[in-house]
Amino acid sequence: MTRNMPAAVRNHAIQIAHHEMGHYVVARALGFATGGVTLSVTMDLRHQGGAAITLARPISSIEAMKAHLEARMMVLLAGAMGQTLSSSGKRVDKSKAVAILKGAQGAEQDYAKVKELQHLLRNITCPDTDPASSERIAAELKAMTDRVWSRTQEIVEELADTITGLGHVLVEGMVIVEQWGRAADTYEVVFTREMLERLGPVRAIPVLSVIA
Repeated sequence: MTRNMPAAVRNHAIQIAHHEMGHYVVARALGFATGGVTLSVTMDLRHQGGAAITLARPISSIEAMKAHLEARMMVLLAGAMGQTLSSSGKRVDKSKAVAILKGAQGAEQDYAKVKELQHLLRNITCPDTDPASSERIAAELKAMTDRVWSRTQEIVEELADTITGLGHVLVEGMVIVEQWGRAADTYEVVFTREMLERLGPVRAIPVLSVIA
C-alpha cells in the first residue's frame, strides 16, 4: 500500500509509528490493557497518532499506587524513546528523546503529564519533606526521574525489535485517503485491538516490572 508514498512522508511515518508503538508495547509489557493504534501523515508532514491504553486498574495500596504512577510515566516516556530507534538501531538516543519530549511535535503533552505525575509520586513517596525546601524537593524529583528514565530505556531497548517491527507493520498498512472533499493528501492506518492481538509479536510481548 505504501509503494507510492514519497520517501520523506514514509520516513516521517516510520518515526511516528515507532513513537506510538513505543507507548503501546511498553504499556502491554507493564500490564496495561491496550486498544488500537492509529496513524495519519500528510504530504506536508503533519501527523496525528494514538495508542489506546486503558488506565482503569485496581489499586489497593500505597505501594500499588506508586507502581502504577511509575508505570504510567514509563509508558509516556516510551513514545519519545521509541521514536529515536528509527535512527539509532536498538539503542535509545537520550538527547533526541529529550528534544522530542520538549519539542512541538505533540510529545510535549506526554512530557507535561510526566511532570505532574512526578510531583504526585514524590508527594506520596516523600511525605515528610518540607514543602518550602525547594532544593530537597528538586533532588528528590531528579532521583525519581533518573530512576524512571533508566528503567524505561532498559525496557525500550530490550523490546526494540518488537517496537520497530510493529511500527513497520503499521506503516505498511497505510493508505492514501481523501478528506473533506480535498484532493487526497493524507496517508492513514487504523489497527484495532483485535487486529493487533492477532499478531505474533504482540502476543510475544513479555510481562515486565517497573523495577529491574
